[in-house]
Amino acid sequence: MKPNARTDFHTTAEVAVPELAHARGCSCLLHARRRLGGALIGGGALAALGAAGPAAAQEAECKRSTFTKVVSAEQIEQAAGQQYRQMLQQASGQKALAPTSNAQLQRLRYIAQRIIPFTAGCNPRSQQWQWAVNLIGDQQLNAFCMPGGKIAFYYGILAKLKLDDDEVAMIMGHEVAHALLEHARERMGKTMATRGAIELGAALFGLGGVGQAAANMGGQLLTLRFSRDDESEADALGLVLAAKAGYRPAAGVSLWQKMMAANKGAPPQWLSTHPSGDSRIRDMQARLPGLDPVYNAAAKPDRRFAPPVA
Repeated sequence: MKPNARTDFHTTAEVAVPELAHARGCSCLLHARRRLGGALIGGGALAALGAAGPAAAQEAECKRSTFTKVVSAEQIEQAAGQQYRQMLQQASGQKALAPTSNAQLQRLRYIAQRIIPFTAGCNPRSQQWQWAVNLIGDQQLNAFCMPGGKIAFYYGILAKLKLDDDEVAMIMGHEVAHALLEHARERMGKTMATRGAIELGAALFGLGGVGQAAANMGGQLLTLRFSRDDESEADALGLVLAAKAGYRPAAGVSLWQKMMAANKGAPPQWLSTHPSGDSRIRDMQARLPGLDPVYNAAAKPDRRFAPPVA
């Protein structure tokens, strides 16, 4: 039997991405947003709320926005855990949840086990997380780490891009970085704050429906901008985590070259929730010299895995 072939694991299912997975953004709890009132009038209040605050960090990349304080970490992590379990149930019902014997799932869990020990110095909450790693039999080019350390890779990203272990580690580090930096929590806080300020300003100036339309568009563009910043931050921290785990940082460049080839016709950067591939590669290449000592000093993996067999 081929190493990745099992008749009880279907790889062409369609499994929805949970709302709290960073890949989809964080819209599910916005109906319960706090009313921040007059404290959000004016750009000064927003700027103060959004100033970066240091985490209990060992890396310069481990800074989290104070927007996270608007939303409870415990509530988001609980909601993420519930959504993750629902996703696993949906996948299991379609025979699209990889069994523990699956070579690609073993690969993902091995790489995660190498990265996770380096997370506590970046976000102490991660020591309390019940980490989970699963493989979903869906052809999407997707992977994520939800709040609370709930990781999922979709089969398509491994199979279609033919990723080696170093490239998988770059994705893993990137997605874990989103969770450590609490980007889902931050985005919810920013959305609550910015929409509250825009809507309040529209009411004060009597803009009515025009103000509501501006709030909708402005909120969307602000969210996109925040998301691009999140992606750049996760790239930077993810490279560090993967290098500490013994995986080549230069694999981030080859990964994004593959992603660019697979995503022709992507929208322009200013309308995208991700930085453009070209700018992403340039940023990574600029970071590589500083990561060489980290990688050289790291213990290297004692196991290597092949991509899925077509």
